[in-house]
Amino acid sequence: MPLSNSQSRDVQAILHPYTNLVKHRAAGPLILDHGKGCRVYDEQGKDYIEAMAGLWCTALGWGENELAEVAAAQMRKMAFGHLFGGRSHEPAIALAEKLKEISPFPVGKVFFANSGSEANDTQIKLAWYAANARGETKRKKIISRIKAYHGVTLVAASLTGLANNHKSFDLPFDFVKFADCPHYYRAAEPGESERDFSARMAAALEALIEREGPDTIAAMIAEPVMGAGGVILPPEGYFEVVTRVLDKHAIALIDDEVITGFGRTGEWFGCAKYGFEPDSMTIAKQLSSAYLPISAVMLSPELSDIIEQESGRIGTFGHGFTYTGHPVAAAVALKTIEIYQARDIVGHVRNVAPLFQKRLRALAGHPLVGEADGVGLIGAVELVADKATKRGFDPAKQVAATVNSFALEEGLIVRPLLSDRIAFCPPLVIDEAEIGELFDRFDRALAKGLDWATREGLV
Repeated sequence: MPLSNSQSRDVQAILHPYTNLVKHRAAGPLILDHGKGCRVYDEQGKDYIEAMAGLWCTALGWGENELAEVAAAQMRKMAFGHLFGGRSHEPAIALAEKLKEISPFPVGKVFFANSGSEANDTQIKLAWYAANARGETKRKKIISRIKAYHGVTLVAASLTGLANNHKSFDLPFDFVKFADCPHYYRAAEPGESERDFSARMAAALEALIEREGPDTIAAMIAEPVMGAGGVILPPEGYFEVVTRVLDKHAIALIDDEVITGFGRTGEWFGCAKYGFEPDSMTIAKQLSSAYLPISAVMLSPELSDIIEQESGRIGTFGHGFTYTGHPVAAAVALKTIEIYQARDIVGHVRNVAPLFQKRLRALAGHPLVGEADGVGLIGAVELVADKATKRGFDPAKQVAATVNSFALEEGLIVRPLLSDRIAFCPPLVIDEAEIGELFDRFDRALAKGLDWATREGLV
């Protein structure tokens, strides 16, 4: 089928992230024209249930006029203002105050950036800055985890535990050390309980720390739920035992809530869902329902104080971005949080999550599905060639990508990930009827996938 005019223009002009650019030149993009609520529409007017909330981010769905009105009003009042050299403006101040108010842990100061990648990059700079201020100049290593996702800047991509984020980029940097991925379905030993598995993960983490030298490690960074690495939930007791190990060695915990923040798990923040308190937190995505780019780093009072003191010794805090605390983005983010509170979006997630999880987990009965797991309004299935042995498909067969193409045919946007996992992360405003339609469409896509896999001799 020949490319449309818009598709042809796209392949001539745009370098697409996370895309096989050679195949893209032939296939062209899916061009979306508009959206309303949990649905988006292509150039031909076909509707799709957006079961990924864009990229884990459009919590309030499309067409939220209150956010558009706030953005327009702020643009007319003061379209730009920066925070360099002691300047400030009301949207940034009010947003920082609101974040401190709703934070699940004590926060001293808030630093604003534009993306999760920038915020996580900042986290590492601040961890080093604080260590140097304390005189702990050897604390430069950062622990991440295999299959973690923390972004794509040089440092954030190094923290990301996915090979495709490293290949041909000369990454990761050698100060990043990787702990095991706590994927119970894939890594548990026969008969091992989730708590025993978590204890084994903690013991392996402690062995890594001892091997590297506790006084050389500044921090560990972790997502409450591992997102782009496969939507991998922490096994029972995981953060309880991991934080115990970190506390023993005075290693800070950076909580990456880029995906889990603002109600995704049924709690305001993932750390509250899983019962741990970080030293700092990264937020982005749902902070503004993705209507404008903004992210933030929230710092404990101790970290805030020591960073302030070090800036006094040096003469400045030499970090920041032109758009740090951009007034329009900050105003939209503040209004987003106010909408979450006024409409009790977290309560809504708790109300509809049981149906979402019921339909998700029912997929485990399908011949292609090995694992179906999730929490709140996020989850994933893993497609396998043999359910009994958990044997996966040959990656070259691109089974998840093929099922994804069938989902698009059915008017459903999901996301295929590595290891033939398919993720679901709909807008938080999705209702029960839309949840039903979402999974009905996916059921049809899976049926097509099974027919295809059978014809190809894959099952």
